[in-house]
Amino acid sequence: MTIYEGGGVNGNPLYHWTALAVATVLAVPLSVAILAGWTPPWMRERQAGMRLRAYGMLGVYACMLANGIPRIADASIDTVMTCTYVGMGFMAVAVVLFLLSARKDSVARRAGSVEPREG
Repeated sequence: MTIYEGGGVNGNPLYHWTALAVATVLAVPLSVAILAGWTPPWMRERQAGMRLRAYGMLGVYACMLANGIPRIADASIDTVMTCTYVGMGFMAVAVVLFLLSARKDSVARRAGSVEPREG
């Protein structure tokens, strides 16, 4: 077992607080805005999978919460590992949602590229 400067195995809580603060400021408002109907200017041409993308960002945020909070609380190694596994589950769900949004965008792009027949 590795012991860090603070004497615990969870490292410096300042790093975890910083990561959670940055994620809260960036991921949560953007996800909520997308779910409310706003589309960022750099994603205007990929609107088919926006809701899936927003839920995926919330999954990444949930992973950060599941990994950061027990470390900040200086929980036992068993609790930290259990929460890490839960966080990995959230990340797996987020990856699946991102892949589904990319697939939905590509299907919409192919469907939109067909020109109507004149006749």
